Amino acid sequence: MIRLENIKKIYHMGETDVHALDGVSLHIKPHEFVAIIGPSGSGKSTLMNMIGCLDVPTDGECWIDGVAVSKMRDNQLADLRNRKIGFIFQQYNLLSKLSAIENVELPLIYRGLSQAERTELAKEALKRVGLLDKINHKPSELSGGQQQRVSIARALSSKPSIILADEPTGALDSKSGIEIMQMLHELHSEGNTVVLITHDLNIAKQAERIVTIKDGLIVSDTENKNDRNEASL
Repeated sequence: MIRLENIKKIYHMGETDVHALDGVSLHIKPHEFVAIIGPSGSGKSTLMNMIGCLDVPTDGECWIDGVAVSKMRDNQLADLRNRKIGFIFQQYNLLSKLSAIENVELPLIYRGLSQAERTELAKEALKRVGLLDKINHKPSELSGGQQQRVSIARALSSKPSIILADEPTGALDSKSGIEIMQMLHELHSEGNTVVLITHDLNIAKQAERIVTIKDGLIVSDTENKNDRNEASL
């Protein structure tokens, strides 16, 4: 499903080269639930960008479903993201002037679907997250937890096989955070591959596998034996 081999990412900051990733290899099998954990500056956000095809490596190779991505053009990467990966972000990334259903429809526009097809899929996704009665609400009219559920609906609307969640509970209260994690577990139980980026060990412990990154290197990769119900936010 996801395969990274000896990934290096170097950012040129004036006269200084910053090695955000320094030879990372990682394999994520189909239907796994993997947490990638590390402190600020560890390289986990850069690693997320590689997995999500939001950036390409300076050296090394990344494969998504057997397709090498480093030589892809920008439009090819955008198409791969649109078809394969659903993104859930800490800050929701909703457009403030659009309603919930319009936000959810956005990735479907890029796929060239008709208005009727987009509306049907968007309503299906919003129903899935319990917000069918909020389809015409703007983000400012929704709570933080509801906004995050809209972002989950947006991620689900194109029916991706990979869910990439970047600190999805970071901006939420504990109750809303628990609800969002329950949704991620449901998505995983339905056969989706879930990759969760976090700095919070209690969140990471809810995954099947915990990958720890530090200073641009993976320092541990272990199966998590704890029952997810024993972990708390």
